[in-house]
Amino acid sequence: METVLSGIRSTGNLHLGNYFGAVTNFVKMQHENKCFFFIADYHSLTTHPTPENLHANVRKVLSEYLACGMDPEVATIYIQSDVPEIPELYLLLNMNAYLGELERTTTFKEKIRKQPENVNAGLLTYPVLMAADIIIHKANKVPVGKDQEQNLEMARHFARRFNKVPGLDGTGKMGKSEGNGLYLVDDEKTLRKKVMSAVTDAGPTAPNSEPAEPIANLFSLMELVSAPDTIQFFKEKYANCEIRYGDMKKQLATDIW
Repeated sequence: METVLSGIRSTGNLHLGNYFGAVTNFVKMQHENKCFFFIADYHSLTTHPTPENLHANVRKVLSEYLACGMDPEVATIYIQSDVPEIPELYLLLNMNAYLGELERTTTFKEKIRKQPENVNAGLLTYPVLMAADIIIHKANKVPVGKDQEQNLEMARHFARRFNKVPGLDGTGKMGKSEGNGLYLVDDEKTLRKKVMSAVTDAGPTAPNSEPAEPIANLFSLMELVSAPDTIQFFKEKYANCEIRYGDMKKQLATDIW
């Protein structure tokens, strides 16, 4: 059976939107999949940071989960904060999430519009915690609302970054045995020579086209070492079919050094 993961924030009683949009599907899916349904009390702190009603809200959601037909004998129902590995993974994934991309998420923009007096770091990194929720169970299916689709896609990006820093030969992971690595002991001349010889292609043939793997790898390296405005500059050049790979690689070599 496929693994399903989803949850609802504990910010008060469930409403009809929760019921018809999520819980009725949870009840159905629990008999067809290996399901993990959680009460997202950490996520609730991004908009309800005071602890006054935290435990009561968790109990409300749990009791209403059960009343709606979710069966703890069939599905795993748990409280997010009861799993210490989730914040541990959240911490590690945060090191692979970049300020610029987090600030551009639709959910973050919407929340800061609604609560300008409480723009906290947890609100900014909400997609990272969501990624940790998903990855901890290696979920195959993640039922979410339309407003969370962008965050779901970001979870894929964070996981890929966590597992792979690309090499310079255009494919695969950078490795000591692969001959495609930039080594910490490389002097500046050696480093620049390696970066300038990195595999590229003839350039994009249509605006806003998806980069081939060798070019995506260069952008992945740039995201590790370059300033957000630098990354954005070269992404725009690529999107507009104006990219000069030589300039990009020179900048990349400088930033790595």
